[in-house]
Amino acid sequence: MNTETSPAQGAAPRPVREFAMRFTSSARGARLARRLVSHRLDSWGHPYTGHVNETLTLITSELTANAVRHGHVNGRDFHLRVTETGGSPHTVRVEVTDTRAERVPPPTAQEPPGDEESGRGLLIVAGLASRWAVAPRAEGPGKTVWAELWLPGKTPAPPTTSRFPANA
Repeated sequence: MNTETSPAQGAAPRPVREFAMRFTSSARGARLARRLVSHRLDSWGHPYTGHVNETLTLITSELTANAVRHGHVNGRDFHLRVTETGGSPHTVRVEVTDTRAERVPPPTAQEPPGDEESGRGLLIVAGLASRWAVAPRAEGPGKTVWAELWLPGKTPAPPTTSRFPANA
C-alpha cells in the first residue's frame, strides 16, 4: 500500500501531504522505508542535504529498526506514515506501527547500562524530535511510535504529484 494525498480545494489545510506504505519487517524493509522517506521529503521541498530531510531520515531509520528488532511478528509487516501539516508550528510527523503489543518502549528514553552496543535509538529520536510518543495501534494489536519535527515559520510548498503509482 502506497498513498500520497493532498487537500481538496477549500478543505482544511491539515494535513498538507501524506505518504503511507507497508514494509516487510526486515532490515531490507527498514532500509527501503528510510530511503523512500528521504526521497519523498525531497519531493516535498525538503532537500536531501537539508536539516529537515537528514533529521527525519535518521528518525525514520531508528523507528523502523526498532519495529524490525523489537516489534517483529512472523508474517506481519510494519506500517510507515509520514505527514506534513501547515499551521503554527508547521510539522512533519513520522509514525511507525507494528503488531507487537507486549514490547512497548518506555515513555522516556534511557541510557542503556554499561558498554551496551545497542539501546540508544530512542535517545537519538528524543534528541532530534520536537516530541515523540508511543500509542496503542488503533485498528488492532500493536503500537505506533511517532515523532514530530516542528518547523516554526515555514510555509509548506505546494503539494506535488506522487512519482509512485497508487497501487505500488
